[in-house]
Amino acid sequence: MAENDKILTLFTTRVRQMILQYNELKKENDELYAMVDAYEAEIKRLKASLEQTKKDYESLKMAKMMEICDGDIESAKRRFSSLIRDVNKCITLLSGK
Repeated sequence: MAENDKILTLFTTRVRQMILQYNELKKENDELYAMVDAYEAEIKRLKASLEQTKKDYESLKMAKMMEICDGDIESAKRRFSSLIRDVNKCITLLSGK
């Protein structure tokens, strides 16, 4: 009988150890799932930020292109005005003779 009590006590001890280990593993698993959820939320936030940054970059690039075009128009106007003055000088010189 003492042998059976010893075996039963050992079995009970092992079961309690397994239950404690299970609870620790369950707690660790819950913490890991919480970390994964937090990382997924961070990834989602960073993806949204990246998309917004890409849109901002495209808008800035378009604005820069328009600025360059406006600068080209002003430059073209100055060159055209210079050509008109040169043509007027030529006409004046030709008509004076």
